[in-house]
Amino acid sequence: MSDRILTACFSATGVTLGVARTITARIGGDLFQILPAKPYTAANLNWNNSASRSSVEMKDPASRPGIADKVANMGEYSAVFLGFPIWWYDAPRIILTFLDSYDFADKIMFPFATSGSSGLGSIPQNLKKACPAADWRPGICFAGGPRREEAEAWVKMCLEK
Repeated sequence: MSDRILTACFSATGVTLGVARTITARIGGDLFQILPAKPYTAANLNWNNSASRSSVEMKDPASRPGIADKVANMGEYSAVFLGFPIWWYDAPRIILTFLDSYDFADKIMFPFATSGSSGLGSIPQNLKKACPAADWRPGICFAGGPRREEAEAWVKMCLEK
């Protein structure tokens, strides 16, 4: 296994992508944007509407929304910084699709999330349960629009261990 590091993120509104770009710049790795095969519209993301696509997906633990593209060379990475917004106190189901799509055995995983109001809660345990072969490390939730310095300090701490 190499020392290459991937930052993979799903970003519905661009906030998580901004953090992912900061992380990628700090580590000098590669960035992969987890894009849904069927893009989300504003109506799809309306969490106040129980019939919206995102609400329906999050109510169904078996939901696995399709992903538009694949990481061509996942085997070349030794670590993955995995980012996503928090939806209904959990990772969006598309993150589970991503985890189901590759063999993460022996890969170090650093989860990071963005949220306007909630923390990681049980998300780290949920991710580990969904992908037990990976070496999950402590994650972080960047609340309310993270500062660049905050993301860079977290990455530095992750890489020092």
